[in-house]
Amino acid sequence: MENEILEPVSPTGQYFTSSVMSLSIIAVFELEFPIDQSRFDTLLQNVFLPINPRFSSLMVKDKNGKKHWKKVEVDIQEHIKIPNFPRGKSPEFYEDCLSEYLSKISLEQFPESRALWEFHIINYPTKFAAGNLVFKLHHSLGDGYSLMGAVLSCSQRADNPQLPLTFPLLNNKKSKSRKINIFRNNILSRAFDSVYDFGWSVLKSTVLEDDKTPIRSGDDGVEFRPTTITTMVFSVDQIKKVKASLHVTINDVICGALFLGIRLYIKSTEHDQSNANPTAVVLLNTRNINGYKSISEMVKPDGESLWGNQFALLHVSVPKLVFSDPIDPLSFVLEAQKVIKRKRNSAAVILTSKLLETLRKLRGPEVTAEYIHKTLKNTSLTISNIIGPVERMALLNQPIKGMYFMNVGVPQSLTVTILSYMGQLRIALGTENDLIDAPKFRQCVQDAFDMIFKAAIPFPSI
Repeated sequence: MENEILEPVSPTGQYFTSSVMSLSIIAVFELEFPIDQSRFDTLLQNVFLPINPRFSSLMVKDKNGKKHWKKVEVDIQEHIKIPNFPRGKSPEFYEDCLSEYLSKISLEQFPESRALWEFHIINYPTKFAAGNLVFKLHHSLGDGYSLMGAVLSCSQRADNPQLPLTFPLLNNKKSKSRKINIFRNNILSRAFDSVYDFGWSVLKSTVLEDDKTPIRSGDDGVEFRPTTITTMVFSVDQIKKVKASLHVTINDVICGALFLGIRLYIKSTEHDQSNANPTAVVLLNTRNINGYKSISEMVKPDGESLWGNQFALLHVSVPKLVFSDPIDPLSFVLEAQKVIKRKRNSAAVILTSKLLETLRKLRGPEVTAEYIHKTLKNTSLTISNIIGPVERMALLNQPIKGMYFMNVGVPQSLTVTILSYMGQLRIALGTENDLIDAPKFRQCVQDAFDMIFKAAIPFPSI
């Protein structure tokens, strides 16, 4: 086993473990009751590790410098971390401890001698949970979709473990039909959009850089600075009301609220930069699927829902705040819809993927990683989302009342992640310390959503 070579590391996995970039995912599970930690080593050994060989593998280089996954024996206890905080304190105190702990582990690198994941048990009551379980996994193991699938394989429905977890339905057939019609009826327009979006994406990844603003320091090494992770919760039912009123998607509503919140935050600072042009990088899952597949399906070489990193990067400019009286909050949702829909329907995503592949073949993975690093560093924030189950989950019969995740190691001052769970949308904000006032930024996003909801639903039913 010690000498077994499994498989080459995927190109994206090589980019995320290069000399210029190391990205990880932190997933936090808030438990309803105090944690019984006695059986988690068995769960990790017997359920988690067999999910994918990468969870019990090291990344090694062969004599030609190519990276491979090498199977090793895993000592589960080396991967389980249990911090000690002072006993007998308030939930607010432990909330601060959790925040500092997440900031600390987000900056730590995985030892090269161990598989690239950790499991942290924080058995202290915070404001939102009786205890917290934290998975930290390197992004080379897979993207958010893959890793969510792995976590789901370790869990079950809290109300009835015999029934499967279910997920919100996606109208893929309608979306696919819409794309075909757009392609047929607007070939010239689509071609122009594709060339324009691809050209702009290349410029943003090379020479065009966002302005320095209250949400972007633009400094080298920003990914090594401490961050604060704060979260906020929105009702999916409320978002659906806005969606139905404006005939947009849930993602359009959330992006609109985030973009308006960014403008409100920038406007509220001492150095108002209303004319600045922040750019968001929106991560798009490129799998043609509806919901999560079983792990056995995900790891099939010819499966439609392949394990790994399968996403594209969309550059989306944050709309400017027009100082009309009153401010038009709905314009941010409608502009987000227009831009994201156009970019989804253009071929820029495919062209960018081909560019990265060509760059890797001609110049190698390190140069390609530098290109991706600059793509992120030249912009102001990333936005990524994952669909979670509709029902309450449980790990070892311990109900999970809430969960969120964060991408760490990203060379940006602001990172936004979105996760749906049990009819709620949990937004996590990763903000650079000493640059972004996290509570104030969070409130600006909340105010932005309230403005959008009030404008879209002026007379809510009682």
